[in-house]
Amino acid sequence: MKKYCLTLDLKNDKTLIAEYKKYHKKIWPEITESLINSGIKNAEIYCVENRLFMILEVDEDFSFEKKDKMDLENPKVQEWENLMWKYQKKLPFAKEGEKWILMEKIYQL
Repeated sequence: MKKYCLTLDLKNDKTLIAEYKKYHKKIWPEITESLINSGIKNAEIYCVENRLFMILEVDEDFSFEKKDKMDLENPKVQEWENLMWKYQKKLPFAKEGEKWILMEKIYQL
């Protein structure tokens, strides 16, 4: 199984961060279904202050291009993503429209 790690920042506001965490305690079922249907077998998000770190474990058929296409065609995913922009802020080096940034693995024990 392949693993990807991504990062993103939240707006540095304690109230917004708390709301964001609350949403992630009970993800909309359509979002969970979308993740599974794209080939994601496990997803974890960690938070420290306003920094997020996500780990995705995916099957051999997963691709970010396929996931992006599926997301664009799913109105509920678009609704979720638009809602999450209330809390998220793009990293300074992110391209236009880019949220989560793929991290480079530089060490493994």
